[in-house]
Amino acid sequence: MELFLLLSVSLYAILLIITVSLPYLVFKRKPASANNLPPGSTGLPFVGESIEFLRTGQKGHPEKFIFDRMSKFSEKVFRTSLFFEPAAVFCGAAGNKFLFSNEGRLVTPWWPDSVNKIFPTSTQSSSQEESKKMRKFLPQFLKPEALQRYISEMDKIAQRHLQLGWDGKQEVIVYPLAKAYTFWLASRLFLSMEDPEEVQKFAEPFNALASGILSMPVNLPGTAFNRGIKASNLVRKELMKIIKQRKIDLQENNASPTQDILSHMLTTPDENGKYLEDRDIADKVLGLLIGGHDTASAAITFVVKYLAEMPDVYNKVLEEQMEIAESKAAGELLNWGDVQKMKYSWNVACEVMRLAPPLQGAYREAMTDFVFSGFYIPKGWKLYWSTHSTHRDPACFPEPEKFDPSRFEGNGPAPYTYVPFGGGPRMCPGKEYARLEILVFMHNLVKKFKWEKLLPEERIVVDPMPVPEKGLPVRLLPHKGA
Repeated sequence: MELFLLLSVSLYAILLIITVSLPYLVFKRKPASANNLPPGSTGLPFVGESIEFLRTGQKGHPEKFIFDRMSKFSEKVFRTSLFFEPAAVFCGAAGNKFLFSNEGRLVTPWWPDSVNKIFPTSTQSSSQEESKKMRKFLPQFLKPEALQRYISEMDKIAQRHLQLGWDGKQEVIVYPLAKAYTFWLASRLFLSMEDPEEVQKFAEPFNALASGILSMPVNLPGTAFNRGIKASNLVRKELMKIIKQRKIDLQENNASPTQDILSHMLTTPDENGKYLEDRDIADKVLGLLIGGHDTASAAITFVVKYLAEMPDVYNKVLEEQMEIAESKAAGELLNWGDVQKMKYSWNVACEVMRLAPPLQGAYREAMTDFVFSGFYIPKGWKLYWSTHSTHRDPACFPEPEKFDPSRFEGNGPAPYTYVPFGGGPRMCPGKEYARLEILVFMHNLVKKFKWEKLLPEERIVVDPMPVPEKGLPVRLLPHKGA
């Protein structure tokens, strides 16, 4: 039904565009350089190749869209049309390097219209400007030095999460539990929310919200986009209540200006001495909560999946984590030094994110006309880079389908080939935060359990993060004495 409605709207738009644009198309001559556009196909009129782009992910093969076109058109860059926009997909390490290195000169960040509709304050300026503002608030909280003080809190939450959701269970479904853990953690560290029941109630709309962010921006009842907008409005309403109460608490000295990101946003003016509006803060916290838990929960789920499939890798992780556990006094929480010892565990997590990257890719926009790999890229075109074009390239990673944590020993992969967190000035500012929450979870989980997959051939789907189709049900095998 959703597809039928979308195509109906598209047909009407096509007729309108042809009617309005025909004189222009007949008499306007293209510049000579425009004849050297990248090879490719723009797919269906108006909707382009968006449906196929999304469908390959939903079928569990997001890399297929990229590799089919690399093989057919060009291994460097190909033309397509995504989310109603002409687009070029940059491929390989050279494509990544070009986009990451030319940030702010030739290219600028861009997000599909669905993002701007779900985060409406970005339409008052631009999503690029909103992103810049957000990044000014993050370093104080997300740089390694600042995160050190959060490790013991992460450890406490991981322990409580396992007690509430895993202990005493013979079987569990991993993905919703991983989401509960990462959302609890984000809510605690960003908003100082402690009660797990309150956190769970707050988390309920986020599934619909995340699915709507990268969906076809057609706001009709029943579409993922429509559900995402409704969910964002609901979450934003709750955030406004939290912001209002925090203001009162700050005035009455019942909250600290430095206790979390929310307090910092409320008490820190910009370079012009102006404070953020409450609605701006709500949108930014909303974005942080999505970024702070969705990608990490997908990564944690796939860590559990691969450890179940490879007992030898699991045993090495267990050995490393038990050595750390046995060095601690009874009741002593993890600290920065402990996390730094988890080198093999992090190599495992990195290899998991190579094969199942939570971030499938990201968008840019051409700020001016330029040439890449001999092809003309017009100003205004949308540009996309994909993790899969390097993560599964045998030239970058020999035997790319093989799970091999040793790839990350020593100097690790070549520059611009391993990009689960992006790269350049736009690299995810939460990379270190994600590393800590993943490793703390791994530490606590393997200390308590071994596990077996209940669905050996479970399919992986992307919507918009990669997840096991049934959530990864597993049978728990507690360690003796755990």
